[in-house]
Amino acid sequence: MSNHQDRLTALREQLVRQSLDGFVVPLTDEHMSEYVGAYAQRLAWLTGFQGSAGSAVVLPLEAAIFVDGRYTLQVREQVEGAQWHYENVPQTSIAAWLKDHAGAGGRIGYDPWLHTRAWVKQASEALSGKGARLVAVDTNPIDSIWPDRPVPSGARLVVHEDRFAGQGAADKRAAMAAWLQTSQADAVILSALDSIAWTFNIRGRDVDRTPVALAYAIIHADATADLFVAPEKIDAGVTAHLGDAVRVHDRSAFAGALAALSGKTVVADPERAVAAIFDALEAGGATVLALRDPAVLPKAIKNATEIAGHKAAQARDGAALSRFLHWLSIEAPGGGLDELGAAARLEAFRRDTGELVDLSFDTISGAGPNGAIVHYRAGPKTNRTIENGSLYLVDSGGQYRDGTTDVTRTIAIGTPTEEMKRRFTLVLKGHIALASAVFPKGTRGSQLDALARQFLWAEGLDYAHGTGHGVGSFLSVHEGPQRIATTGGADEPLAAGMIISNEPGYYKTGEYGIRIENLVLVESRDVAQAERDMLGFETLTFAPIDRHAIDVALLTPAERGWLDNYHRRVLQIVGPQLDGDARGWLETACAPLGAQPA
Repeated sequence: MSNHQDRLTALREQLVRQSLDGFVVPLTDEHMSEYVGAYAQRLAWLTGFQGSAGSAVVLPLEAAIFVDGRYTLQVREQVEGAQWHYENVPQTSIAAWLKDHAGAGGRIGYDPWLHTRAWVKQASEALSGKGARLVAVDTNPIDSIWPDRPVPSGARLVVHEDRFAGQGAADKRAAMAAWLQTSQADAVILSALDSIAWTFNIRGRDVDRTPVALAYAIIHADATADLFVAPEKIDAGVTAHLGDAVRVHDRSAFAGALAALSGKTVVADPERAVAAIFDALEAGGATVLALRDPAVLPKAIKNATEIAGHKAAQARDGAALSRFLHWLSIEAPGGGLDELGAAARLEAFRRDTGELVDLSFDTISGAGPNGAIVHYRAGPKTNRTIENGSLYLVDSGGQYRDGTTDVTRTIAIGTPTEEMKRRFTLVLKGHIALASAVFPKGTRGSQLDALARQFLWAEGLDYAHGTGHGVGSFLSVHEGPQRIATTGGADEPLAAGMIISNEPGYYKTGEYGIRIENLVLVESRDVAQAERDMLGFETLTFAPIDRHAIDVALLTPAERGWLDNYHRRVLQIVGPQLDGDARGWLETACAPLGAQPA
């Protein structure tokens, strides 16, 4: 099939063959992953949409694609509006749209291995008023019409050594076993790939940019485990690492193993385990406890070894980024540099460290108006020259065995306009306000989000994405359960040891984008005469923030002091790793605000 319109037509024909009146296409896999392997990129194959979050619904005469505020511009560039309605989340939802658009008595198909049970319930209730119903399919209709669909990766597992993990896998299983006994349960299902990687201290290469392996696991109350993974992915070293207490099975045996838990009390996470897992357990006669995956919180709260590793990764990554920014300051003003060239050079600086395993996500290299596309991905058709008088936004990160990084810098190429400087400074003020926050233990990310937006709000401005996401330890660059956002799962209390991003922004459609992102560590704070346990943030990311883009008159003395202190730390941590012209450039870039930028 040569184009996406042909694929949409083929899907509709396949739905007729499967006696369906519609089908829902999410961007996820059997593990509810955010980033998925090529074999699971059904939404991209069908629609052309290249973002990392979205869903679609196909009906006989119409179709809709659903994205959040990060992708409102991108979806219009990548998905043909003549065939697809563009729908914004959370202003609407698939369930609400189906309620208004599905035909009376219709059969709307869904793949139970790609949806949570909560979603199935919500969509079923929305359809019931029209006499329509959801129908679970045994075969995903897209798979039936995708002739060259990639096969799942066969890459080998690798051991994540204790010197990076800080805790042995047997100790992690023992803690889960104790939790199961307290919960009066016999076993817990682990289906989230990062939870499995963390629990067994293994990593993989089955998903681009995220070092996980396609697997399932069952942890038992006696601290033994069953790991379901393709056998060709395991070598003798991994077998020895797993030990005798871990029984290894082919990944295809997982569904049958669920049925074998008859009579057992089994924990499954309603947010991370798909509907098919719950269905199989209940059909097999297990009692299911819908509780959070016990790896989620300890994975998010880094131990001392993981924190030390992350700081080492950040220092290394900050030096690579600073070398790139120095290089950019030389190359960009000449007008011969484009987005793809800049992204490639930044990756090369990271690879020059000798420690980079992979990028942590595809670099967002946005020049001028492309910077206003929040999760922009440069390609041959969209690649822009980085021009004088523009802003260049680069959001990037690396996967190192000792830590995962994510950092955004916005750079003025040539002389920025006064509007650019003012709005950059409003974003910076919000970044500083959040970085400087001190708050009681138990505070949620939703309670802190306004700190980063307040200066934009005061001038009638805002940004359509969250302010902060959790980050894994040589794992996913987007890790829960913590977030800083106005909505969307930002109700997890922040806890000491969590790593989270601080990334306010501003985006002027068709002109430029601004984002300033550092990672921060939640830490305990001693506050004189405090009556409650208090927390704050330690900044972990160190690379210069562009002084040329700042309207210094808008900063308070405290804000100027914060930035000067931050740049002093950049010089301390990154400076010794640079030499020659790059070191001289860094010293100028990190000079106190009272000094004139060169």
